[in-house]
Amino acid sequence: MGFLLLVVLLGSAMLFAQQQPAPQQPAPQPQDKPAAQPPATAPPGTPQGQEPPVQTGQVFRTTVNLVDVLFTVLNHRNKLVPELEKQDFKVFDNNVVQDIRYFSKQSDLPLRIGMLLDTSNSIRDRIKFEEDAANNFLFSVLRHGTDEAFLMTFDDEPQVLQGFTADTGKLRDQILRMRAGGGTAVYDAIYQACFNELSHPPRPAGDRPDIVRRVMILISDGEDNLSTHTRAEAIEMAQRTNVVIYTISTSIQWVTIEEPNKQNAGNRKYHLTEGDKILQDLADETGGRSFYPYHVDDLDQSFQDIGDELRNQYSIAYNPSNHGFDGRYYKIKIEIPEHKGYQVRARRGYYARTVAAEPAPKPAGGAK
Repeated sequence: MGFLLLVVLLGSAMLFAQQQPAPQQPAPQPQDKPAAQPPATAPPGTPQGQEPPVQTGQVFRTTVNLVDVLFTVLNHRNKLVPELEKQDFKVFDNNVVQDIRYFSKQSDLPLRIGMLLDTSNSIRDRIKFEEDAANNFLFSVLRHGTDEAFLMTFDDEPQVLQGFTADTGKLRDQILRMRAGGGTAVYDAIYQACFNELSHPPRPAGDRPDIVRRVMILISDGEDNLSTHTRAEAIEMAQRTNVVIYTISTSIQWVTIEEPNKQNAGNRKYHLTEGDKILQDLADETGGRSFYPYHVDDLDQSFQDIGDELRNQYSIAYNPSNHGFDGRYYKIKIEIPEHKGYQVRARRGYYARTVAAEPAPKPAGGAK
């Protein structure tokens, strides 16, 4: 009986011990405990249990060093070659071969044309030729509803007589009102036409509103005696704004009375005047062509060829591997290794971008 009573007392004591809470032991404290952080508050609309997006307040921008070139390919008969592909071309940047990143064929591009007509004293005898040549070009090339042109004349200084329009009648009316007189400021006219007009031409409607072909038709004898800008500055501005210059010489000094068939001289030139060489340089540097006609009729086929050429272009773009954003001038050369007889008509070079914002071009009328 005493043994049974002892067992009962021991069981009760053990049960009482199991029901008592264990003594609290202080948790070890780290020496460098970080300050408590408040819980992140998810922005409204964040699903429960999902981490809220990181908000840095920073915008990342990068400048792409991409060079794009529009060009045409002609065969040995000066006919367009439209069927070539990316693998047919090799591109050199300052004689360093480049990887072509983008390639396309640009056809039926909307044209934005600047007609620049010399109205100085030196072409007084050829003013009728200029009028006819300009009007014939516009009526041959300008497509209603697609292309637009503006008219600028220049003697002592350039003057826009008609802004961008698709109305050939408005352009014709202004051309027929031209009068000759004063000096010649060819380079100022080119610079202002590129900087003020062709740098931001009217945008066409459609899915690709920024793709236009910027063209200048310059009719002059090429003799400059008043410009505040240099020829190099005029060419640089044309290259920076992707303007191709076609020049038509008003000079007929190359025609002599001894030539038996001078009436049919056409586009043949036996020697170039200094002004003609300037016109040729302006065209070559920007990817255009020069013409030396005797009669306006000599230009009829040339105008048709120019129109076809401007609407059938190849486009190549590449990232230069040999330089960065240094603002320097680099030469471009495009070759077609498998077709040695083909000729490529493109601008001869470009000015590299700079990382910092480039200064605004020198305003017209500034010092050289």
